[in-house]
Amino acid sequence: MLCKPIFSALGPLVALPLAACSPSQPAPQPKAETAPTTEPAPAAPTAPQPTPATDSHTPSKPGALKTFTDWTVGCDNTLRCTLGSLLPEAGGETMITLNLTREPGPVASGGGKIALALDTRNDAAATKRPPASFTVDGKSIALDDAAALAAAITNARSLKILDANGATLATVSLTGAAAALRYIDARQGRTGSTDAIVAKGSAPSAASTPPLPTITAIAPSGTAAKLTAAQVATMRKRATCDLASFPDGADESITTHETHALGGGKSLVILPCSTGAYNLIGALFIVDGARITPAQLDAPSGFEATGADTGTPVKSVINGTFENGILTSYAKGRGLGDCGSHQSFVWDATRFRLSEQADMGECRGNIDYITTWRAKVVR
Repeated sequence: MLCKPIFSALGPLVALPLAACSPSQPAPQPKAETAPTTEPAPAAPTAPQPTPATDSHTPSKPGALKTFTDWTVGCDNTLRCTLGSLLPEAGGETMITLNLTREPGPVASGGGKIALALDTRNDAAATKRPPASFTVDGKSIALDDAAALAAAITNARSLKILDANGATLATVSLTGAAAALRYIDARQGRTGSTDAIVAKGSAPSAASTPPLPTITAIAPSGTAAKLTAAQVATMRKRATCDLASFPDGADESITTHETHALGGGKSLVILPCSTGAYNLIGALFIVDGARITPAQLDAPSGFEATGADTGTPVKSVINGTFENGILTSYAKGRGLGDCGSHQSFVWDATRFRLSEQADMGECRGNIDYITTWRAKVVR
């Protein structure tokens, strides 16, 4: 018998009605020779415990990018797909780029939604005159109407981004846009269906929604190890770090190692190992007491599959950080940051697992990278 509310652990918190409790009744007087009896108090109800999420142990396999002239496109492991505009190879004054992202799944089941993102961070004019609308072949389209824009550019010649006064901020090439959208139709299983954007047909949608992988990660705890000079020297030797690549008089913040507690007495070491024009390569080690071993990753990081040096087993990250239990790597293809790879890894007590990756393969002005892998992280 429950005499207090309980709450659903699976949805919005909903109070259930109290169970009826019998009113007290006068108890008959016991005989003098009989000791009164006491009913045991009812046990307090135990709140339902959520079922721990199970690690799916899904091998990480980021999606590939494909370029159609002035647009690049890619899908992640759940078939969420994005196409992004590219600036002219010869360059130009405007630096505004446009991305359209379509969710997987049939429209009838709530899937297939389209989102739009404009990136103006590198455009000086757009910081003073923000984009306010589009015109496609002269037809006005609202700035937030992603579905209308996607449908309009499939057979259009001209796309302009306008400010609030109707002045043109940028003209976006549509060469390759229809092919990129057709590619998304095919990857999401919409070709020939009513849900397609370009390859429309009369068939019902067969779009699938692959599940999001789950990673059971360890929340960082404990105190980070303090390394001796001899330990640091040993790690540099194992990773064959090229200290000569650092400029003379480089700031200590660039050349000094970082240590971060992982839990269970283990610490992560990010050891600056070599540097290039835009990238600082950090070798990765795990310290467990007196034992030092190269950290293991379940996916290649940065530009190299092998790590800090092709002749060693030591893995690395590029421009790496470790914060809130997330190890990041950001490999830049050039200083503008308009090509390269962003990655996030989490620790599962034995290795670092790829939880998210976004890439841009074309160095043509688009700094809004396309997500190619993602997972749900539970701790």
